[in-house]
Amino acid sequence: MFKFLTIALVCIGAAGAAHCAPQIDTIAGRQVESMTVLHPSSQNIVVFEGGSRGTIAKWGTVPERLAAETSVFVYNRPGYGNSEAATTPRDGLTIVEELRALLRHQGLPPPYVLVGHSLGGLYMQLFARAYPQEVKGLVLIDSLYPRMIKKTQDFPLWSRLAGQLAFSRPVWREIEQIDETGEMILRLPGIDDKPIVRLVNQPASNTAIAVDFGAFRMDQATRDAVRSLYPKATRIVADSSHQMPLTSPEIVLDAIRRVLPAAGQ
Repeated sequence: MFKFLTIALVCIGAAGAAHCAPQIDTIAGRQVESMTVLHPSSQNIVVFEGGSRGTIAKWGTVPERLAAETSVFVYNRPGYGNSEAATTPRDGLTIVEELRALLRHQGLPPPYVLVGHSLGGLYMQLFARAYPQEVKGLVLIDSLYPRMIKKTQDFPLWSRLAGQLAFSRPVWREIEQIDETGEMILRLPGIDDKPIVRLVNQPASNTAIAVDFGAFRMDQATRDAVRSLYPKATRIVADSSHQMPLTSPEIVLDAIRRVLPAAGQ
């Protein structure tokens, strides 16, 4: 059983501004920072999972604005923001189980609409495949997908050294498990019966420069496999940046709103 000291912000959402008050729960040890906004008339709970180094702040105004329509939950993984680092493994399944335990502790029962950005999208794919009965729909925002990222031992040496210097230890521990998390996803059944939106950032500017640090598998077979993962999903291409919740909140909100009616708003 995962043990937390939870610092939460619990709000009651309404058509106007949400009324928020901090809440601190002590559960034998670890500190977890989160925000819950409860909408009294919505049957949906939208759960946000951020990317690598993605704290609650990286979602910008999206959770609060969405709270006028539905209940939302957003948090910081261990080692992010004010959430204490964990000694547990940082593979996707452990992270999914910790999230499920936190949602139960917050009194937020499934099923959920899952929203994942970048690496968080990889975790949400695993959540949806491992526990399909707990998921109503899925929104993937410029997400990572299985086999996109190489094993870290296959990164160029300079990239490994730079990564360990640039990223905190909790973040690097997650990066080390990206490839295995992707394999976990592929070992599980598909989720084609769920409403899924794949939001893809594709800058139109000729000054945009793609940087992969030798970490991405760029071959055509991998590209084709990623495109074919969710054949029934709605794919939306946007001229934005990787940090889409901050730079293009309206596009992100629209993507989530596409899933909510199908999920049974």
